[in-house]
Parts: sequence; structure tokens; C-alpha cells
Amino acid sequence: MSKAFTREDDTVEESILPRPVSPLPPGVKNYMTPDGAKRLQEELKQLTDVERPRVAALVDPTGPRRELVALDQRIVYLGESLQTAVIVQPPTTPDEQVRFGATVTVRDKSGIESKYRLVGIDETDMDRNWISWRSPIARALLNTRVGQRVRFRLPTGEEQLEIVALMYEP
Repeated sequence: MSKAFTREDDTVEESILPRPVSPLPPGVKNYMTPDGAKRLQEELKQLTDVERPRVAALVDPTGPRRELVALDQRIVYLGESLQTAVIVQPPTTPDEQVRFGATVTVRDKSGIESKYRLVGIDETDMDRNWISWRSPIARALLNTRVGQRVRFRLPTGEEQLEIVALMYEP
């Protein structure tokens, strides 16, 4: 039917959300810790088994389906992320070098100590100081040892940190 014969209120305006894109550049491996992969699998299961059916039951067939589309996109993103994940196990013997999955305690120039855990891009959680292994600070810390100092550039200028402690969660 031609649009000329429809009323404005007859048309359903669906806002299609843009498809989420992986923050990883092409060709870069999607490293993930075992517990990070487990958390993403649990989130995916919760979304597919509980949330999506609940939201689908609430959707008005003539109304916008934005929440359902957003859920579907998150489900697809999690599925693709888990499918491409390279699970990195923590070292079986104590490792003296900072590697993926390490929790590193550092001290800045003013003596303030901070802890960072180097995790996969989909595990990043700034509230817990879990930083992506692709971040500038993580790149500076990788392959260093306790006692070493590292320098890295931030938009605010150059920083220097001393590695104080290193541990791996089992």
C-alpha cells in the first residue's frame, strides 16, 4: 500500500540500534581470563533464558521494540565474544613477570599505591581496577618484574610507576 493511503499513527516507528562492534582491532586476539569467560557465559545464559523471554512477553506488537532489539544485540555480542575468546590460564608456577591476568600493585611518584588486574577487553571494570591488556598502563606493565619502574604516556602527560607486588588469582 502506498504511504499516501496511511495515517501517521498507523506506521510503527522502530528505532534500530546500531550493531555493537568489537573494540578489538582486526587480527588482535580476544584474550580472556577463565573467570571472565565464566561471567560472560552466565550473563549470556541469563539474557537468553530469563530476560529475553520476559521482555518478549511484554512487547506490544504495535509498539517500539527497542529494549528487545538491545537485548538481542547484547546476546549476539556476547556469543561472538565467547566464540572468539582465547582463554588464558594463570601460570601454574609462580611467575616473576607481569603477564595477562596478573594483579599488579604499583606505586606512583607521590607514594600512592594502586592495584590493577590485566584482563580482556570485555572484562574491563574500572570500579574494580580491572584494566584491558590493551590500555596504555597495561602495555607498560606487561613483561616487567617487581622492583622495576615503568613510564607511559597519558593524555595528561607522562607517568612513572614502580612495580611493588605481583600475584595471579587461581
